[in-house]
Amino acid sequence: MLPGEDRAARRVLLVCMAAGATTLLDQAVLNIAIPSMRHSLGAGAADVQWIVAGYSLAFGLALVPGGSLGDLHGRKRLFLAGVAVFLLAGVAAATGGGPGTVIAARLVQGAAAGLVNSQVIGTIQDVFRGVDRGRALGLYAVTSGVATALGPPLGGALVAGLGPGVGWRYCLLLSAPCAVTTLVLAARWLPPPRPTARDARLDVLGLALACGCTLTLMVPFIRTPDSGGEAALWAAGVCALACAFTAQQRLRARRGRGPLVHPALRSSKPYMLGTAVAMAQFGSSLAASLVLTVFLQDGLGLSALLTAAVALPSALAMGVSSALAWRVVRRIGPRAVSVGLTLGIFAALAGAVAALLVPDAGLPLAFAATQLLSGAAGGLAVSPNQTQVLQHAPAEAAGVGGGILQMAQRIAAAVCLSAVSAVYLHTATASPRAAYALASCVCAGLLVVALVLARLRRAATSSLASASVSEEGRPAVNLRVPGAR
Repeated sequence: MLPGEDRAARRVLLVCMAAGATTLLDQAVLNIAIPSMRHSLGAGAADVQWIVAGYSLAFGLALVPGGSLGDLHGRKRLFLAGVAVFLLAGVAAATGGGPGTVIAARLVQGAAAGLVNSQVIGTIQDVFRGVDRGRALGLYAVTSGVATALGPPLGGALVAGLGPGVGWRYCLLLSAPCAVTTLVLAARWLPPPRPTARDARLDVLGLALACGCTLTLMVPFIRTPDSGGEAALWAAGVCALACAFTAQQRLRARRGRGPLVHPALRSSKPYMLGTAVAMAQFGSSLAASLVLTVFLQDGLGLSALLTAAVALPSALAMGVSSALAWRVVRRIGPRAVSVGLTLGIFAALAGAVAALLVPDAGLPLAFAATQLLSGAAGGLAVSPNQTQVLQHAPAEAAGVGGGILQMAQRIAAAVCLSAVSAVYLHTATASPRAAYALASCVCAGLLVVALVLARLRRAATSSLASASVSEEGRPAVNLRVPGAR
């Protein structure tokens, strides 16, 4: 049963889940159609890289501005505008005649998806409280698993059935019916726009500096620098923009004007540590999925559809465990995140051992088993951690708090995808099995970092609770139920 006190709240959650499925399906379905798209468009390697990564780049850039605008002006109009632009840009990409048109359309589509998803997180924060919020965020995470599961098989079927010449175009159009449905339901069921930020003035300079810093950080991982000197210049640019952004935010707060990043977010150790946990877990998960796909197709010679079948248990298990994670949280509290991360470490190491020891004929089945465990682990970690992070975002900064969390995950994805795939590719020529095992160990290492950060976050949260008890004589928040206030 859907969480919520009334039918209206459940309808809002359905709209949010539809929006998440629409934007995630579009991204999941495309990867398997890239070879046919490249041949059909005559696109170069750089063009393909921008078609795939440009979506994530624009998505990440739009999250914080989208969340801030939603806090200032209400979320419904921005949600509707984002879905409409997403739909139109998808049609433009599917009908594009050259790589430039497709790249431009995908950039616009990614920005629209970021605008929509920042409103989704803020809307869930606005509508749900306590246990219901944890369950709502868990069900929103289910849409990630379902979309990820459906994307590759649907994409492979379209390319195989319609031919490589037009199959990739229908892959890009696959999300259009979902977008139309989401648009209609959102217009009817989303609550009227209601600003939540206290200061109605938009921090334009802060937005510009934040976007510039994000862009400068992500681009080198999408387009690899040609030399060490160029990489150093990019790193220096990131440091300069980050320092300028920090100084500008502090100055704006001292002048009594609302900064882009709410002071409660910057000063909250649980929020910052939880965001770091999400970054390490998300980056590890996406990097492991990419390396597995490359290894199965290039290293073992499996078809795209069989590769999708091996990855399917992970997505399905994540969907189921995300839906049930709130029950685990009610029993063991915030430790559910640590349990999920520990299982994820075990799954990654089991995959490395399988790559080294299991014969070729048994590897797909062995990997399907490790993917099942990995998906279940992700479901236990992702939505409870997300809920615990966002409970430290005040109501007037719910949108920007969720936007920062998602933007941090996108940055982590760009960094981890580049780094872990480089580890695999640099050693795959000698031994694909050893290369996959090494990459899996790197992903396990990222999850170890996430586990340490999760424990530090639990300690910080306990310290805050103890301080609240000593100052007020009573606890301010029930920490055993993420999202409770």
